[in-house]
Amino acid sequence: MSNIDISQSLAESLQMQKLETSISKNENNTLLKGLVGSSLSFVISSIFSKKSTSILFILEDKDTAAYHFNDLEKLNNNKVLFYPESYKNPYSSNNIDNSNILLRADVLNKINSVNESFIVVTYYKALFEKVVTKLELQKNTLGIKVGDELSIDFINEMLFEYEFSRVDFVTQPGDFSVRGGIIDVFSFSNNEPYRIEFFGDEITRIRSFDLESQLSITSYNDIKIIPNIQSDIKIENRISFLDILPSESIVFSKSSKFLLNEIKTLLRSIANGS
Repeated sequence: MSNIDISQSLAESLQMQKLETSISKNENNTLLKGLVGSSLSFVISSIFSKKSTSILFILEDKDTAAYHFNDLEKLNNNKVLFYPESYKNPYSSNNIDNSNILLRADVLNKINSVNESFIVVTYYKALFEKVVTKLELQKNTLGIKVGDELSIDFINEMLFEYEFSRVDFVTQPGDFSVRGGIIDVFSFSNNEPYRIEFFGDEITRIRSFDLESQLSITSYNDIKIIPNIQSDIKIENRISFLDILPSESIVFSKSSKFLLNEIKTLLRSIANGS
């Protein structure tokens, strides 16, 4: 049976119709039972296809979240976002993972600036960290477009202010390099670095490129360069991730008991100073 057949059969089931009615009535809590494996992903995909709103799907841990993220990606293509915690080690703010920060920044940027609905797949630890407000994100975003009159020196200074590191060759988010009339910059809002080309002080071309081959991937008319949103240097206000979601968003969570255990673990870690 194909994914389409499964989705169709599920959509026509009595249980699914009851769930849709519950959501339409804005009932605060609805308990789902008997869903195992990928069945929960199919339920969420079905709801998303019928409702013009974003869905937050909260799992117990990163591995389980990744499992459902892969399911939902196959069902909903580019409408699914993965939102991890920023740390390599739980409860340790001294061990930041730049690739995770990139994913977090991408989610925040899309939710705040794109007038579309998404399925955001995450897990409890990721939600423990507060995020920047929409206003703070805008204040700390450098917008650049083809035709802009901006000097290389100006962008160089802005990137230093955003705590980017100037290197010979960019390799990870937060790096930038300057060579003649070209700036390469790896923003925390894109999976590939950007190459910005100048003629004098005019930006003539912007494109993303592959780190290994250095070949162009996509051309852009405009881009946004976002710094490390987890840095405390420039960010003044932070809020819960739940506060940035549209008010009509639907939240699915799994294992509330697991959440309580995670909170207890976090509190013990804070008390022990680890």
